[in-house]
Amino acid sequence: MKGLPVVLIAAGVVQVACQLFKLIYYSIRDGKLEWGYLTTAGGIPSAHSAFVTALTVLIGMKDGIGSDIFAVTGAFSAIVIFDAYRLRGHVQNLSKRFNRVLDQLNMHEETRISEMIGHSVPEIATGMLVGGAFALIASLVIS
Repeated sequence: MKGLPVVLIAAGVVQVACQLFKLIYYSIRDGKLEWGYLTTAGGIPSAHSAFVTALTVLIGMKDGIGSDIFAVTGAFSAIVIFDAYRLRGHVQNLSKRFNRVLDQLNMHEETRISEMIGHSVPEIATGMLVGGAFALIASLVIS
């Protein structure tokens, strides 16, 4: 049995790096260590966008942009990025509205739901830049 493909490992590393960045960045911003940022779906950079961009760029460099697998990863990336922006963006807006209703009803703090779910265009663009740059660096290291 073969091990995991190098392109998948590299994309996973950029995903983890983005989540670690969020943990550090948002904990500094908030003035306290918040482990929840390690698994948050929203925020900058978009780890989803970084992962799929790194995967697509690495596949394109390895197998060529005319390959079937590049087409598949490109389509997969477009779906994931669109979902991160539009679908989860709507869920995030609903979360904010829900929490405002809870505030108006003086409900307990523990009933609040996360408002960090979707991504803005700058968060997605940053994720794509991070993923693409990491893929280029990883391809040089792998070669």
